[in-house]
Amino acid sequence: MTESIVSADSPVSQGVMLKYGIGQLGAQIFRDTPAVLLPIFMITMLGIPAWLAGLAIMAPKLWVVICDPLVGSFSDRLESRFGRSPMLAVGAVASSIGFFALFTVSDFGSPWLAAAVVSLTFLLAQTGFSAFSVPYLALAGELSSDTHERTKILVYRMIFTMIGLILGIGVAQPMAEWFGGGRYGWMAMGAVLGMVCASTMLTTAFSLWGFRAPRKVQEQVGMIEQLRRAWRNKPFMMINMTNFFQSIGSSCSFSVVGLIFIYSIGDISLLWPFMVAMTVGSLLSQPVWLAKSKRYGKLPVFVFACIAWGLVTLSWLALGRFGDSSWAVPLIGPMRIEVILVMVRAVLIGVFNSGFILMAISLFTDTLSYGSQPDQAPQEGSLSGMWSASEKMAFALGPLISGAVLSLFGFVSSTGGAIAQSQTAIDGVILCYSVIPAAIVVMSLACLRSYSRFMQDEPTVTR
Repeated sequence: MTESIVSADSPVSQGVMLKYGIGQLGAQIFRDTPAVLLPIFMITMLGIPAWLAGLAIMAPKLWVVICDPLVGSFSDRLESRFGRSPMLAVGAVASSIGFFALFTVSDFGSPWLAAAVVSLTFLLAQTGFSAFSVPYLALAGELSSDTHERTKILVYRMIFTMIGLILGIGVAQPMAEWFGGGRYGWMAMGAVLGMVCASTMLTTAFSLWGFRAPRKVQEQVGMIEQLRRAWRNKPFMMINMTNFFQSIGSSCSFSVVGLIFIYSIGDISLLWPFMVAMTVGSLLSQPVWLAKSKRYGKLPVFVFACIAWGLVTLSWLALGRFGDSSWAVPLIGPMRIEVILVMVRAVLIGVFNSGFILMAISLFTDTLSYGSQPDQAPQEGSLSGMWSASEKMAFALGPLISGAVLSLFGFVSSTGGAIAQSQTAIDGVILCYSVIPAAIVVMSLACLRSYSRFMQDEPTVTR
């Protein structure tokens, strides 16, 4: 049963916001679980060297640089007749099957062959995911023409983002151990989370079936013209470039978060409470970010969240300074100071990370109609495809950078699970999780120097 949405100019109900947001749960699992666990799976279970694992993951994401804009262009043409839901449904099924297949790779006796098979499987899965993620992002700008209401819609999306983070990062690796570990454990984890991806993404597809943004379309433009329009949309190019660099930084940290808990913290069981604490910080802060963006503007809030996140991320350099010292925590008892600080960082990371991600996507939706006319062909899909392509490209570069740094610092791969590493190798893990992502995220703000000027000069366009 679908809920009718008459117009993007009418208020969006809480039910529609909820049904839109739930699709992000599966999408986040698909995006983050391979980003975090696939390198670990390849390095510790298939014996693939860290640098080669980074290349194997990067190759399929190079394809989406072409695939996502093509999907976005096709989605715009399809939207004028059927809406975007058919593509959402196809993408949900294809990416869920691909997710399961990623963690069912057998031992081929050669790390090179294993890397090639994983890379090909990932390429097919990423193609299916493009069919969902690109039109899904386009809907964020089409459901409402009000800038603050779009931010509220994205708050729902962010809530399910954090739930997806818990399942995709905090639960996925322990789940593989719950199922007995080894390759069977990884395969069972892939099956369970693959079903979660399918059910949540299909819920969005069928709940919004038939919705079409009201517009008069008098033209159909090709891919080249859409690229030209995107280039002329300077605010879009600025926020897209900013998000590209920030995604590189985030993916650098994502690709080694499991290694941080295994080697630097020394307790992988803390990953689950870490993700829970991060999610709590994110969820509790959403009303605050929404209120502050209305009061101070999205851009200043975005800049603040980025800088604050960078400072918290740099604090990982102090990991281990307190050794085995403990504090007496009320209702809990003695707890290592290092563990307390890890949990504090988790909450703060959740608060600031969700803040700058929410503002980035909301700023992006504000640029979708920049320079367009009421009777112009839709461009939400094509711009969403370019945004998605650059983001996925960034998430390919992150593991490549981290893999190269780990190899440079002497990290040793294995086939039977995690093995002992040198202190130099562990220092490389911390570098990939702290200094590199913090520096990239803060420096990316330089791309937004003229964003406000362009958006202030833009006349209001009624669709």
